[in-house]
Amino acid sequence: MSTLLPMGVETERAPLRTWMIPVVSVMLGSLVTIVPVIFPGGLLPPFGLMVLLSWRLLRPESLKIWSPVLLGMFDDLLSGQPLGSAMLLWTVCFFVIELIEIRLVFRDFWQDWLIAAGGIGFVLLAGRALASPMEAHVDTILALQILVSILVYPLIARLVGRLDRVRLST
Repeated sequence: MSTLLPMGVETERAPLRTWMIPVVSVMLGSLVTIVPVIFPGGLLPPFGLMVLLSWRLLRPESLKIWSPVLLGMFDDLLSGQPLGSAMLLWTVCFFVIELIEIRLVFRDFWQDWLIAAGGIGFVLLAGRALASPMEAHVDTILALQILVSILVYPLIARLVGRLDRVRLST
């Protein structure tokens, strides 16, 4: 179904929805960090990253290969991490997933969960290395945050699956 814009440019409604839902859902996941809820010891999972990985593993065509750069910048601005850390780390995750996808003939949910767990662990560990001095003793909290994030990932993947059904419905 086409609509005519005031300047005479035609656009499709369905393609707008197909790329807007993944982008907005990742941005909303990043916005969770500013919700005024107290989590003990900073165990809040990186929801923006988890939604991004879910979209990439569920529907590789839903996000462009350059999208983690812009979405990572949005997350960096909200999270207080050094500017460019999520941009770099999220992009590295995308490239590694691309390399894994080339090698695998097929994937199931358990492999996706394992890939996402590796990506989450990598981003949290590398983000800590970039943001705080090595003398800071936050290793236990970081390990718990990684564990909580990995255990919450299936819920995020299920939410992204439902969003995908909404995105593809006509």
